[in-house]
Amino acid sequence: MTTTVLFEHPLNEKVRTWLRIEFLLGQLRGCPAITDHLSALSFLRNLGELLDVFERGELRTDLLKELEKQQQKLLAWRDVPGVDEDVVNALRDTLKRQASTLMSAPRLGQQLREDRLIGLVRQRLSIPGGCCSFDLPTLHVWLHMPQETRDQQVASWLQTLSPLEDALKSILQLIRQSGTFRSQTSINGFYQDNAEGNDLLRLELTLEDALYPQVSGHKSRYAIRFLPLDSERGEVPARLDFQLACC
Repeated sequence: MTTTVLFEHPLNEKVRTWLRIEFLLGQLRGCPAITDHLSALSFLRNLGELLDVFERGELRTDLLKELEKQQQKLLAWRDVPGVDEDVVNALRDTLKRQASTLMSAPRLGQQLREDRLIGLVRQRLSIPGGCCSFDLPTLHVWLHMPQETRDQQVASWLQTLSPLEDALKSILQLIRQSGTFRSQTSINGFYQDNAEGNDLLRLELTLEDALYPQVSGHKSRYAIRFLPLDSERGEVPARLDFQLACC
């Protein structure tokens, strides 16, 4: 059975930020119940990194602009023969609702920044071993509280991220669905093409290729160089077939 590996590369800064946020949200959602220092610090470290990303750029503004842009694209789709108009209208209504919720929500991450426990942990994370019980007695006590108490606290933290998470999920899903995978061939490990205003490259290799892509690009043009996982003994074939979607 062939194992396929999917690589994604953003072609602009806003999508770069969105993919990083998606990654961190996935880490948070995937964390098991917080039962000890290991699980607590894994969760809170990802949460702290997410808050750091929130500080860069006009995140809410960019998301709202993209929600509007996607609504306009869907509006154009209604005139295409054979398109299910009910599905398109339902999706537009969802985007409108998400935009309204995001617009009325507090500043992104503000409630988390004001949380005392999160703040105390963030201050200590850059110090090697700085989250020991004698450094952070507050965290130590919290970890001895009933599991239900911690579960409720984590749920309330994650709930504050829902307006962002819902909007981002819809946006990235629509961007990814806008491109179709097509077979391409690299020559001596190199491939390039015009980006044509796309936001995202999606590239599939097989695990058996033992290669990975190094992508450089922006909104008008991109280049892909394939490199061997084994930098000393690995080889790149003269012609390599791969799947590529420009979204």
